[in-house]
Amino acid sequence: MDQAEPPPVPSPDPQPPTPDEAACLIAESFRVDPDWGMLVWLTMVSGARRGELCALRWRHVDLERAVVTVRRAIAQDGNDTEEKDTKTHQRRHVTIDPGTVAALIEHRQRWEARMAALGLEMSPDAFVFSNSPDGSTSLKPSSVTQRYGRMADRLGIDTHLHNLRHYSATELIAAGVDVRTVAGRLGHGGGGTTTLRVYAAWVAEADQRAAQGLADRLPARPTPATTNDGERARTNPRSPYERVAVELLARVVAGSINVGDQLPTGKQLGAEFGVATATAQRAVALLQTWGVVEVSRGRRAVVRASDVAPDRATPKYLAEATGEDGTE
Repeated sequence: MDQAEPPPVPSPDPQPPTPDEAACLIAESFRVDPDWGMLVWLTMVSGARRGELCALRWRHVDLERAVVTVRRAIAQDGNDTEEKDTKTHQRRHVTIDPGTVAALIEHRQRWEARMAALGLEMSPDAFVFSNSPDGSTSLKPSSVTQRYGRMADRLGIDTHLHNLRHYSATELIAAGVDVRTVAGRLGHGGGGTTTLRVYAAWVAEADQRAAQGLADRLPARPTPATTNDGERARTNPRSPYERVAVELLARVVAGSINVGDQLPTGKQLGAEFGVATATAQRAVALLQTWGVVEVSRGRRAVVRASDVAPDRATPKYLAEATGEDGTE
């Protein structure tokens, strides 16, 4: 037993509902029961655990400041429930958006109207979600999970309640919210270590979006001027093979190599110009690009009917052809 090693911990693989699935779940929950819809909505918005929402009391909801304070959680053992500290034994404040504030105000007004009809008055200690007329008892976490599961099955969505917590986290990360803030809303300990470990894939996605967002805001990148090396080599040969090609082109224009003539082999050209055979072959390939020769497999290059005007030849050839170099 002392030599036994535990199996490796499986990598986290959160499976939040897609945005379309989340929209269907929200619409169905509000259609069935506005109070139930509020619970599903707040789970999605706050990312709170099911036990934490079951333990949420009205005195923990500050509608003026738009803050929900998560202080306690409902733990369940069989049919028995117990109110206790949160999983990390820390309270946290979760800011909510104006739409959620409006929904909670409507939720409270429904409760107050029902209590008034029964001659009851809402206590600050009343649970936000309860099956009791006066809100004095909390919901059971297992019952919430089961109800959510049945609803998802009706919609044909393969998910469970805890995935709404994943949905909240992934949407925040994908929106570019920093990991420490996400960890604080979820109640993760370790300063975001758990958040990074579980939601690393979405952190990478958010980073990609950030990179694209930065790229969209950068000034336009200057387009480098394009050059045609083949055309440039006619008048400004730089490499040995370009100089060989220009010299052969000059001979074609001068008529010392006639149309239909075969060029010497690469080996012969290399020996004549003092270059490697491969260099000579590159020169022939450049002549083919210029349309000066035709190259067939297994045959030597043949000079074609050249439409290369003298002004397209080399400066050296032009000078010699016109006598501007002082020769007759």
